[in-house]
Amino acid sequence: MEPRLDFYKASPDAVKAMLGLQASISKLGLDAGLLELVKLRASQINGCAYCVDMHSLEARKRGETERRLYAVAAWQESPFFTTRERAALAWTESLTRVADTHAPDADYAALCAEFNERERVDLTLAIGAINVWNRLAIGFRSVPAA
Repeated sequence: MEPRLDFYKASPDAVKAMLGLQASISKLGLDAGLLELVKLRASQINGCAYCVDMHSLEARKRGETERRLYAVAAWQESPFFTTRERAALAWTESLTRVADTHAPDADYAALCAEFNERERVDLTLAIGAINVWNRLAIGFRSVPAA
């Protein structure tokens, strides 16, 4: 697969704004490891090889185990995730597939049981951001380094 264009060069102001949002999200207080799982799951759903590679590597750097990383794709059947992580992963799936799911009440209830109001908003922003990054990387054919 050949890259279509370098979106960083094509629209530096837009990418700078996205990078600013991403930097802000990382400072909101949500656990960085949890955020990497969320980014990985959204990227898996969207089929973004570039982002799956990036977030798998970043999660490993943060101490995540390979076993849990492999299980993210099947988190619902896996015993390796906490209740809080499960709520975040369910919310990630609901919002990443929002056209099909319409963010079901059951997923929101699970989210409410584990996250306070601010954390719910912060997590939702993080999910939105990774979905934008996925669309940029997929649309412009970003390729993982070999």
